[in-house]
Amino acid sequence: MSQLRITEIFYSLQGESRSVGLPTIFVRLTGCPLRCGYCDTAYAFQGGEWLELGDIFHQIADLKCQTICVTGGEPLAQKACTEFLSLLCDAGYDVSLETSGSLDTASVDERVVTVMDLKTPSSGEVEKNLYSNIEHLREHDQVKFVISDRDDFDWACEQLNKYELSKRCEVLFSPVFSELEPTQLADWILEEHLAVRMQVQLHKLLWGDKPGR
Repeated sequence: MSQLRITEIFYSLQGESRSVGLPTIFVRLTGCPLRCGYCDTAYAFQGGEWLELGDIFHQIADLKCQTICVTGGEPLAQKACTEFLSLLCDAGYDVSLETSGSLDTASVDERVVTVMDLKTPSSGEVEKNLYSNIEHLREHDQVKFVISDRDDFDWACEQLNKYELSKRCEVLFSPVFSELEPTQLADWILEEHLAVRMQVQLHKLLWGDKPGR
């Protein structure tokens, strides 16, 4: 049976995306090809435990929740990830995938809600954006911009217009925690009359940077 290298499996409230506040099982895969300057899950770059998919399903079942978020790291860096996503959907779970947008999403099951980053300049990884992924976005998917300053915001606005992202799916603008005041980002969004959803990281407001929350 296929295996995945897992950093952690835990039950919490979804802190981001359209599902913010919803009780969710998180399956955090180990490893990521990027090193974003604002990354808050660097502990998932290494380590982890190889688990067969059947064992992962057993752990998930014990948590008694139908909503699952597969995250990382970068989940798509592991070949068995797409198989796992489809099996979760087949089992009746409501499944979302958090991905950096640097790897091809074409093979992701269409039943999965893909939450895809477009890396902003302050990440240091903007050149890794795979813009062809935009063509794979569906109406129920989401594109996220993590913004640390005005340059990031202006760049995000350029991409929003260039690719007409708001016509493709929901667009999320999120301030980098402790670097950009949420009220400042809110003001910019309102000043520019953007058709985007602003989000803050609810889990950090509740529990800080504690892993597994």
